[in-house]
Parts: sequence; structure tokens; C-alpha cells
Amino acid sequence: MRCSQLHRSLRLLRAGGGEGGGDRGGRGGSSSSSSRRGTGSRLLAMRCWSWFLVLALPTACAALRSPTVYTNHWAVEVLGGPAEADRVASAHGYLNLGQIGNLENYYHFYHSKTFKRSTFSSRGTHTFLRMDPKVKWLQQQEVKRRVKRHARSDAHSIYFNDPIWSNMWYMHCGDKHSRCRSEMNVPAAWKRGYTGKNVVVTILDDGIERNHPDLAANYDAYASYDVNGNDYDPSPRYDASNENKHGTRCAGEVAASANNSYCIVGIAYNAKIGGIRMLDGDVTDVVEAKSLGIRPNYIDIYSASWGPDDDGKTVDGPGRLAKQAFEYGIKKGRQGLGSIFVWASGNGGREGDYCSCDGYTNSIYTISVSSTTENGYKPWYLEECASTLATTYSSGAFYEGKIVTTDLRQRCTDGHTGTSVSAPMVAGIIALALEANNQLTWRDVQHLLVKTSRPAHLKASDWKVNGAGHKVSHLYGFGLVDAEGIVVEAKKWKAVPSQHMCVAASDKRPRIIPIEQTLRTTALTSTCADHFDQRVVFLEHVVVRISISHPRRGDLQIHLISPSGTKSQLLARRLLDHSNDGFTNWEFMTVHCWGEKAEGEWTLEIHDIPSQVRNPEKQGKLKEWNLILYGTAEHPYNTFSSHQSRSRMLEISTPELEPSKAALFHKQMEATEDEEDYTGVCHPECGDKGCDGPKADQCLNCIHYSLGSIKTGRKCVNICPLGYFGDSISKRCRRCSRGCETCMGRNQNQCLSCRRGFYYHQELNACVTLCPVGFYADESQKYCFKCHPNCKKCADEPEKCTICKEGFSLAGG
Repeated sequence: MRCSQLHRSLRLLRAGGGEGGGDRGGRGGSSSSSSRRGTGSRLLAMRCWSWFLVLALPTACAALRSPTVYTNHWAVEVLGGPAEADRVASAHGYLNLGQIGNLENYYHFYHSKTFKRSTFSSRGTHTFLRMDPKVKWLQQQEVKRRVKRHARSDAHSIYFNDPIWSNMWYMHCGDKHSRCRSEMNVPAAWKRGYTGKNVVVTILDDGIERNHPDLAANYDAYASYDVNGNDYDPSPRYDASNENKHGTRCAGEVAASANNSYCIVGIAYNAKIGGIRMLDGDVTDVVEAKSLGIRPNYIDIYSASWGPDDDGKTVDGPGRLAKQAFEYGIKKGRQGLGSIFVWASGNGGREGDYCSCDGYTNSIYTISVSSTTENGYKPWYLEECASTLATTYSSGAFYEGKIVTTDLRQRCTDGHTGTSVSAPMVAGIIALALEANNQLTWRDVQHLLVKTSRPAHLKASDWKVNGAGHKVSHLYGFGLVDAEGIVVEAKKWKAVPSQHMCVAASDKRPRIIPIEQTLRTTALTSTCADHFDQRVVFLEHVVVRISISHPRRGDLQIHLISPSGTKSQLLARRLLDHSNDGFTNWEFMTVHCWGEKAEGEWTLEIHDIPSQVRNPEKQGKLKEWNLILYGTAEHPYNTFSSHQSRSRMLEISTPELEPSKAALFHKQMEATEDEEDYTGVCHPECGDKGCDGPKADQCLNCIHYSLGSIKTGRKCVNICPLGYFGDSISKRCRRCSRGCETCMGRNQNQCLSCRRGFYYHQELNACVTLCPVGFYADESQKYCFKCHPNCKKCADEPEKCTICKEGFSLAGG
């Protein structure tokens, strides 16, 4: 009996009923007379059995995991080159299927006389192979469960004879009738001339329909491969359910052709698009490593919208070979600039999953991408975690927009959903950035996303400003991607300094994790100052490698607090995770400390909050942990020494000033001519003209916006605070109209959200103290919604009329 069946049986037994009374699916009718017979010993036995289930259920659930499935494929490390690998394989009855991707000395062996799939590992077949002196390591391949990250829905596919550009609501945010208020600014990037030319993107998935009318012109055979079939045709396998549609949908988002009277417009509609078919079959470590290593000096961007089960109880990530493939791509891909891996963050929100338990999105080598709805809310499927870097629009509730894209059988669909949408969107936007600057490294791209993504209008309760001035959230990372912002920055970008890695000494003192209490432990880092090639002063990624034993892993919460006070949630409770496996050298990663200083005291907090009755004698134990800091020894953006004349005021154009103030301004400029130049590190928000000191109010110009006035003082900020909007022409934060909390201009009809005490009027884009006649106030959302056309006034909902329009009367008099 499966765990879910045990739960169901327990529920039925407690109710004292049979199948009919408890079946929510409606398969059973009312209880028959026979189901009500016997209330004596039988009821007593049922009660005893129910108590047995209460006590045994956690143990049973932990024990009844899906069995490991072994294949007749092996990964083998053979010294001596391909010819020697062929000899070794032949000598022991194997077939050498070739080198695994770009991993030197690693080969894919196949044994035809071993079961293709078995729950038992092969003990006899590879015994002599293991003993061969040329074999350094081998591993029988296990089937890994990998799921596509589209939200399951009943969305239909339809034919389109004309372009459906107007249906791409996420490209038209800010329009009068659009519900999404914040732009990803893709059309603005196009207007600057960037469409993905000379950039190659590949979709790692279930194949792509290479002859689709909206993909054929941009399809690149050299960027494609069928790992499942071991050939060069990545076309999906067709069946009645169109199960293998996922890759084709993702490909259309990136590079569907423009102006061809078919379907949609891809974000990088002049980029080359390829597909790696690898999900339509058993997924093993070898399959993943091969897929991640296809032509890394030709393919620029790999987009993946899949991962381990998003079931709220799985902890899984790349195996030994896939990890090496990631590292090879980062170090050697794109002629040493580094392959760019974009990953969907996961769809396990409904199951209470947390994406830090996914070793793909939790890797420093991947760009983990989240989703938001067209109204800027958290989608029901969204997973939170501290490794998420940025966000795009995707699907939400049934009444909110979904994504339109290419579909199987040369069709289009208006029902693409989930975080599967977001990874290819970001891949397309990165393609625009690479066209603007093809010398960007993999880390440059991550820095650009941190600097240009915008939090505005993304609704989350956990937004915080870290020690470097970046606003960040566990839901959305650094915010909504900005295509125009990233191409503008990319065009003038200078490569960040080389990456350093500082590994703090492991703390191996075993400590009990007290139930319903918090275990705190600290680490004081010196940032490896004694070794320049390891020294980290300014942070990028921070990794906690940890080993914990625990009777129920899902009861744990883990936080990390940086020396600057930034608190990252590395793990949240997962109510479906009954495992007693704990964590063994699992790496939790956070980007929330990006740009902060690394030196100082780091605090790790572990909370044990039981979700059900547990034996108090079985406590968790922190076995070992250590901190791994990634970053740079120098400031990533201000490595120059300025020798120009300096002023302690932000650079502004004198026509904005009154004559008297302009004269004063020039006097102050002249007064500073003889001052000694500042040659230290500027604040991250200072522009290319440098600064007079390390603070945000000592910049000579700003990268993003200046906030304040000459009278009160000005400083550079990444985003404008509530009550202000960013004027991109003057690079100033300007005040919104009264009542507006956020806005896109100074006028009353340019509000995007309202301050406390005001209601948002959607049709007027204004904030009002009272909803006008014909509208009612929704107190939960603080919105003015329109009444039914027959109502003059209504309350609480559109059809709940209190006064009717002329010619109508209230029902019932």
C-alpha cells in the first residue's frame, strides 16, 4: 500500500465508513446496507487498526519510496584514450558508445545481456570490468525522475492564420487595457536594434519540431542532437496525447520568426534555435552530462525547464558526471567565456516544495528563474528559495493570462504555463544582451541580471534591501527582467574581475538540534586574505555545505545571516517530506548577499518545528557545516582610478538650476579643483564619472537614478522608493501624484498602486479615497471594481446591487 493510500485508509477508518462516504472523486455512491453491518468487534478492530496506522504511517511512508531502477548502461572512467576504452569494453563484453560529452576519460558503455531496467544492480556483469587496471571508476546508470515544469492545465491548442502579436499581453504591459503594470521592455530592446543575431540558444527538453513554420527559419541543426535516440534529429516523438510538446513550446518563446504571418514573435527572433532531445526516455547521469556538453563552443545558451520531482519531498540534483559537465561548460564553453545555463526554478508551490532542494536551480552555474502573474502576484505553483536570480511573467489563476507560443503539429497554443515559461524567456533576453556584447562571461550575465532586474509591482512580503543596496526576494530574486536595461548595460559593460573561491574551515562539532527551538552557530571569516587567488572581498554566491541527521527532514528550517545582516532562508519546512535521510554534504546557495562585504561573522540558524507528533528522544543533529564564499577581491564595477576634477555633488545639467544656484554650483566646482582626488572604491551605484568617496551620496553621476535635491542632498539608488518613479531620461527619482504608492509618471492617471487609505481605480489608473458611483470597494485588494451594467450602486461584488439603474428594479422587489 502506498503512503497516499495509507493516509486515505486512515481517514476512512476514522470516519468509520467505507469507500463511498470518503471518495472525493465521486466514484462511490451512498453506503449500502452491507457496509453498515457489524458495529461491535469489527468497529473495535478498525479503531485499533487506525491507531496502528497513526503510529506506523511516518515509518511506512519513509520505507515505501520508489525503488531505484538500474539500466544496462555504465559510465566508466578509462585511462589511455578512446582506443584503450574500446579495447576494455570489448574485452569484457561491452559496447563503447563513446566519450560522455566533453568529459575526458569518461565513456558510455552498454551491455546487451544485462536487463534493460531492473530494481537490482548488476553484481556479476561488471565485476571483472572493475578489476581491469585501466578502469579508474565505473557506475551503473540509475534512472532519474525528471519532470517538465509546465503547470498542468486543460489549455487547448488552436490554429492561427495570422500573427497573434496582440495576444502576447506580457509584451504590452503599461498599455491602457493591460493588467500587467511593469514592462520587461523587450520591444524597447528591439527598437535599439537587438534581436538575437549571431547568438545560438538550445532547448534541453523532449525535442523540438524543427519544421514548424515559426521555427524552421531559425532552426540550427548544429545546435541540436537526439540524446535519447543517439542521432542528429531532435524531432519529438508524436503520440495521441501530444505529451512531447514541451520543448517546441519553449523554443517558440525564444526564437519564433517575426513577420511571417504565423503564430508569435520570439524574444530573440533572429537568434538561432536548437534542441537537445533528452527527456523522452530514461534520464540518467550519462544522459544529462551528454546533453549539457553538446558543442559548448558553438552553443551560447542552454535553457532547461525541468528538474527533479516538485513533490515537496525530493532532494536531488546533478550526479557526478552532470556536475563535471556544468564545470566544463563554465570553464571552457564559448571559448573560455563560459556556457550560460538558464533553469526554471520549479512548480512545487502547491506541494510546499522549496527550490533549494533542487540541485540544478541551487547551483552557482545556473541562472534560476522565477515567475509572476500578470497582476504581479505569486503564482500558485511557484517555489521560493534564496538561489532565484530573476523573474518573468507567466501564468497564474484561471482568469489571468497564459503564454502564447508555438506548439506541436505546426500549431500555436495560448496555454503555455508554469516556470517552464520563464527560463526560455530569460534565455531570449540574454541572447539580446550577447548580441550587444558577445564578450560577456557567464558571471557578467549574472551581474547584469542583478543590476538591471526591477522589483517594482511584484507583490511579496519579503522584499528586503541587502548590504550592497540591492532589493531582493525569495520569490522573485532581484526582480522582473528588463530587456532594454540589460542591453544598454551590456553594450558598455567591462568584464568583472576573476572569480575567487574562499572555503572556510569545516565546523565538525556535532550538535543536537532541539525540538521547537533554534540552534545557532557562527563562523568568523577572514575571506582568505592570506591567499590572493582565493581572497573574496565582494560577494556573489554564498554556499553552505551541510550534513544533518534527522528523523523527519521536512520539519527543518535553515537560515543564514551575513555580516551585513541579510537573512537568507536556505530551507523552509516541507510538510510532505517524511524522509529520515537528512542531508549529506548538501549545498544550499544564496544570492541575497550579492555585492556585500564578505568579512565578518556569519550565523547559521536551524529550526526544528515538528508538523506531527514525534518521539522526543529522536532529535536531529547538525554533524558538520562549512561556508563557501564566491566573489571578487576588487570591486566588480569600479576598478578604475579616476584623475578627473571632482565635485561632492552629483553631476546635473545647469539648465535645471536657477541662475543663483547655478552660479553657486560652479563656484563649488571650482573650489574643488585643488582638492586631492579620491582613488578608492566607489559605491556600486556610482556611474562612469567616479566619486568623491565610497558612499552613495558621493557619486559624480549615477548608473540608475539619483534621489533627492540640491537642498536636501542627493544620492544614487538602484530603484526609486515608494512614492517615486524613475525618470529614465533625466535619471532622476520624481514624485508620484498624491495617493500613489507606485506610478509611471507624475499625473493622477499614472498610478500603479496606492498608499494606505486609498483605493486603486483600474479604469482611471488613479488612487481615490472613495470609489465613485458604479463601482464598489474591494477591501481585501483595495481596488475599485465596476458594478454590473444594470447596477447604479453595488456592494462587495459586481452583481450585488443596492440601487438599480433606471428601468431596472431589485429582484424580489
